[in-house]
Amino acid sequence: MTSRVAALLGLLLAAFLVGCAPSSEDDAVHVAYLDGTVDAVMERYVDRVLAHAEENNAALVVFEVDTPGGTLDAMRDIAGRIQGAEVPVAAWVGPAGAQAASAGTFIVMSAHVAAMAPSTSIGAASPVSGTGEDLPDTLGRKATEDTVAFARGVAETHDRNADWAEGAVREAISASPSAAVALNVVDLVASSRQGLLEEIEGREVTLEGGNVATLASLTEKPVVETPMNAYERVLKVIADPVVVSLLLLVGLVGIAAEFFSPGLVLPGTAGVIAITLAFLGAGTLLPAQAALVLLAIAVALFVLEAVAPTGIAGAVGGAALLLALGIWAGQASTEVSPGRALVATLVILLVAIGGVVLFLRTFLERGDARDHAM
Repeated sequence: MTSRVAALLGLLLAAFLVGCAPSSEDDAVHVAYLDGTVDAVMERYVDRVLAHAEENNAALVVFEVDTPGGTLDAMRDIAGRIQGAEVPVAAWVGPAGAQAASAGTFIVMSAHVAAMAPSTSIGAASPVSGTGEDLPDTLGRKATEDTVAFARGVAETHDRNADWAEGAVREAISASPSAAVALNVVDLVASSRQGLLEEIEGREVTLEGGNVATLASLTEKPVVETPMNAYERVLKVIADPVVVSLLLLVGLVGIAAEFFSPGLVLPGTAGVIAITLAFLGAGTLLPAQAALVLLAIAVALFVLEAVAPTGIAGAVGGAALLLALGIWAGQASTEVSPGRALVATLVILLVAIGGVVLFLRTFLERGDARDHAM
């Protein structure tokens, strides 16, 4: 029986590693999705997508855009990363009903090819506060002038309408697909991704450094879709200001409960973990720093469990270790190497086995205590 279980585990591990092994993605069309708010998570996602595409010498990267806007800092970093990409990049506002508003306007205009689907819109890029209100006079003028300079620079990079880009900032003007093409804001209208690839067939684009790339045979190339990974989706949730506030509140309550009732362990450690996640979501802690904090918490709890076994410290330590592992794995590229998968699998198995052992030991100790009491 034991040998059969070992063989089954070996087969499952082998299948997992084979599934994680990278496939050949050279000279493919890479597709990614810029949905929702433009923020630091989207910035990280764009960088990961482009880095992966550059490593695999992609024929084209297509960003499907549908965003109401977001932060200026993230928008600048995303636009700069797209402009400096070593492979051709197309931004397509789609499907029908999508928008590239505010910060999304200049993300689209920063691409080598800018396109829109019918029934979409682009523009309305006036700077506002985080709550959507107009900025105070002096601060508003500074933000507007700075954004205008950036907008004109983005438009001029690809010989697009810099005056319209300025108007999108100063007057919050918008444009429909046909108007955007007529005004030289975007290059074309395409009803679908396939239509976009057909429309730009044979087009030449100039990359950073003056290299010219020809977009050829795009419809015949394999398509590699790169959505946000699990880590980025979770980070997108905890980066929400409301969630950050709730995590901070939970953390403070947990630490306060531990302070007034020392020895409970669970409230205090849960509070520290919650505050760590809040700082990660707010961008105060880098992912590597948050993973290190969680790893330190896990080690401390495992030591506490070894000294004074209760099961609680070990369980919370296991949860902290899994969170640290998840953050660490989330920093990987799109590909998951066999070595990384093996380490992740072994750590998860170790935590699972440790949890079972702790549970059984606690259960047996309680059973012995009841026997002695009788």
